[in-house]
Amino acid sequence: MSLSAHLSTFLLSQQTDNTVCFGFSASLKNWLEAQRDVLKKRERTSLSLQIAGCDLLDRESLSQLTVSKLCKEAGIAQGTFYLHFQDRHDFVSHLLQAYIAFLQVQMKQASQYESEDSVRATTAAYYHLFEANLGLMKCLIHHLEDFPETREAFLRLNREWADSVTHSTMKRWKSKGITQPFSQEDLQRRAYALGGLVDQYLNVLLLHKDPYLKSLSDDKEAVIDSLSDIWKRGLAL
Repeated sequence: MSLSAHLSTFLLSQQTDNTVCFGFSASLKNWLEAQRDVLKKRERTSLSLQIAGCDLLDRESLSQLTVSKLCKEAGIAQGTFYLHFQDRHDFVSHLLQAYIAFLQVQMKQASQYESEDSVRATTAAYYHLFEANLGLMKCLIHHLEDFPETREAFLRLNREWADSVTHSTMKRWKSKGITQPFSQEDLQRRAYALGGLVDQYLNVLLLHKDPYLKSLSDDKEAVIDSLSDIWKRGLAL
């Protein structure tokens, strides 16, 4: 079983366990480190390489990531790398798919963990996940075309999230007695557009580190409030 498959299976099987709900770890690296004791030796070696990848991508660009750097960071022989991954490209693809699985489950749990205001809960979760995994987010936002399988997984994640937002919004309209203000198709378009808006805001703030936007965003809770309000207005909640 690949590490991304192990990650998804383990998290999905533990969704009702408070120890793995959002808040346990916003960082994929930290989550992986916590799994060492439940993995077999071969899987632990793969895990060590992926932890090293998270560290290196936070410090360097994807183009600077090499097999030799990964092995040095992980403290393993370079020949051992090829027992787990075909090459650097295969490694990055597996790492990003593991992150997508992690992101998907953490976001789903966040929406269920705080039922009073699930919009703010998921917005806060996404902010913290983005902030805690900057190197991985940079790859997802700027390098997806280089990794077709990862691209498909990410597009599937976005599609499933838009469907989830659509379903929960229509359910909330009904519970509040709100006459459906626009069509289901329009609602799905809005979910995609609002998600893209948040991605762009966090991209400029956390990846590009725009100084002016940063001066407006020092209060993290206020930023989350603003982004949550945009979601609510866009979804007529």
